[in-house]
Amino acid sequence: MVSSWVREWQRQAERRAAAGLTRHLRPRGPDDGIVDLAGNDYLGLSRHPEVIAAAESAVKAYGLGSTGSRLVRGSTEAHADLEHDLARWLGAEAALVFSSGYLANLGAVAALVAPADTVVISDAYNHASLIDACRLARARTVVTPHNDPAAVDAALAGAADQPAVVVTESVFSVDGDAAPLADLHRVVRRRGALLLVDDAHALGMLGPAGAGGVAAAGLAGEPDVVVTATLSKSLGAAGGVVVGPAALVRHLVETGRPFIFDTGLPPAVAAGAHAALRLARDGDHLREEVRRRAGDLVRGLTAAGLRTTAPDAAVVSVFAPDADAALAWAAACRDRGLAVGCFRPPSTPDGSSRLRLTINAGVPRAEFDRALEVIVETAP
Repeated sequence: MVSSWVREWQRQAERRAAAGLTRHLRPRGPDDGIVDLAGNDYLGLSRHPEVIAAAESAVKAYGLGSTGSRLVRGSTEAHADLEHDLARWLGAEAALVFSSGYLANLGAVAALVAPADTVVISDAYNHASLIDACRLARARTVVTPHNDPAAVDAALAGAADQPAVVVTESVFSVDGDAAPLADLHRVVRRRGALLLVDDAHALGMLGPAGAGGVAAAGLAGEPDVVVTATLSKSLGAAGGVVVGPAALVRHLVETGRPFIFDTGLPPAVAAGAHAALRLARDGDHLREEVRRRAGDLVRGLTAAGLRTTAPDAAVVSVFAPDADAALAWAAACRDRGLAVGCFRPPSTPDGSSRLRLTINAGVPRAEFDRALEVIVETAP
């Protein structure tokens, strides 16, 4: 019986390889000499001296791990301080930190669809964590065309007699385009629904003091808006957060399985993320540098005849002819000292493989300019 499972896994691996969908883990050293246009450290804060110092201090005070779930021994003053300032920064009543952004989305969706008849309206390009959250919550989910408030309105009209939650990203993780949050909120409010926004790629990048896409849309603190985010992108740390009404946070603490039964975020990571939050809040110069580089990247790639997405934050995608070409292109960049993301189905729609490039303000400008040359010179 075991061997039959192994043979099936091998057959599936062969089918993925034939479709150009094989994936590899590539461990990197601490100073591998690679120019990074693949990670999500948009503001370059993961190695900032103040962030490292805060994490080191917390390691000495608390040890390496949190030692338990948040409700047992895993909550520390480092967590509470981070949650307090996250709520203030995003203009909400309360915040709750999870050990990952993925779990934050699982917890938030499950909490919002607690009534058994709740309908979820989900954007077609939502991140896998939101898709999985809807599936695991067992809610009836209606998938609407990308960034289409009229389609959302029609879906809500079709569920007029049921509670409903509209789920979207603020800046989408693959194409880097922004959702029409103000328009979506008008639809949501008129229909008496809730709006859940994954602000992962906008936190630190958009809005006043980098408070995110929800704040940029003027929706911070609205009672029918719930925000999730990861701390692993602009803050250069790890973990996730749900931000919204205090009653929701209490509900998550008391009923949220991805929170209750998970080991808490290490205190050192919470302390480092808190230091990064303070730097991001005052980092208008870093945000401006990211925007400048994103514009330069698109102009350079377009001038070379390549097709790109238009960035609303720090993510730029450049399209490849197919999955095999995208793989070969990414490998050619890697051979020349440049790390880029390679996105293929099922991470992208069929027929839209691409390199995903992420701007990091911490990469020296000369290295960034050279990276642009490498991408153009290795293009299929």
